[in-house]
Order: sequence, then structure tokens, then C-alpha cells
Amino acid sequence: MLAVTDPDRNCPLCPRLHDFITEWRAREPDWFNAPVPPFLPPQGREAVRFLIVGLAPGLRGANRTGRPFTGDYAGDLLYSTLIRFGMARGRFEARPDDSLQLIDTAIVNAVRCVPPQNKPTGPEISTCRSFLIPTIESFPNLSAVLALGSIAHQSMVRTLGGRVAAHPFKHGGRHEIAGLTLFSSYHCSRYNTNTGVLTEDMFVSVFSDIAAFLGK
Repeated sequence: MLAVTDPDRNCPLCPRLHDFITEWRAREPDWFNAPVPPFLPPQGREAVRFLIVGLAPGLRGANRTGRPFTGDYAGDLLYSTLIRFGMARGRFEARPDDSLQLIDTAIVNAVRCVPPQNKPTGPEISTCRSFLIPTIESFPNLSAVLALGSIAHQSMVRTLGGRVAAHPFKHGGRHEIAGLTLFSSYHCSRYNTNTGVLTEDMFVSVFSDIAAFLGK
């Protein structure tokens, strides 16, 4: 029996997140308001060599649109950088029906459901690894992963069976775990870019390293 890579639309495993989505379904019935699935290239999972892992859907971003990093500021920097390095094509217009397509790349969140105040709890992160683990396993040609932010990084280390203490988060960091190369960056959130924690040059530098690794 194949492992389930995506939670059900009404996934009950994290009651707090389930209740939060239920509340927003009543307030905004036209929004996606469900666990957000991975964004895949047109060729499907076998084409994926590079995976980007974020933390969780933004309330008015992916939770509204149903596509990771679509509808809030973080997607502007992420997708423009992907296009710059030939990892995406088309035009990003912050809606799921734009012309944007990924190339050999997929994007997923460590936690699939939107959390209140953008802060999932430790147990929620752990619970959602029951979907992250089979998602990773569903990409037979995966070689590189980029974790955006320390929490996504730690979740990925645990997903791959590593010890967080042995693989600490660092912007621009690189770790070899379980046959994959894990890169890390500060999250491309508006808060991080507005405060100077992350600059465009810093973000581009990480992607330069990944592109060189992938031979792009």
C-alpha cells in the first residue's frame, strides 16, 4: 500500500489547525481553506530534482489561493529567483491560474495547514511529518532540498533521520543527510526582508550554490 503524501481536505490530526481553517471557511467561503498540496512541475514527481520546503501556508497567501507561496509577499522574491535560475518559467502573477510553471522543482510546506499567527506548534510540525516523509520519498530523482527558515530546516533534518544538533541551521548552510543535500536560507518573508535579516543578494547567493550543485 502506498503511503499517503497529502492530507485529506478535512484532516483532523491537528485540532487547532482544523478549527482555525473551519473558522476561515465560514468567513471566506471562496478561499482554498484546506491543507495546501505541493506545487509540482508539469512533468510530475519523477522530474523533481530540487525541493523547496517552507514552514506553513500564509493566511492570505497559500491558504487563500491553494498554491505554496502564492498570494503574499514571500512568493514575489521566491518565484522571481526561481525564474532567474531557470527553475521556473512563465509569469508569476500571485494567483494559481497564472502562467508560472516549475522546472525540475517542487515546493511544499512542512506544515500543510495555515496556523494562527503563522506559528505552528511543535506537535503540529511533528504530526505533519507523517505527510512530509512520504512526500520526500515520492520524488525518485530528488537530490537537493532547500529549507526556508530554521523550523523548516529542523523538520527536514528530522524527516531525513538526522539529528538537529549535528546539522544546525545556518543561512547558506549545506548538509549531506540520507543521500540528499540540504541547503538552508532565512525565510523570504516580508518581515525578514524589511528588517534586513535577508537581502535579495543573500537569497540569490543560496540559489547560486544550489544551481551549481544541480549543474544548472
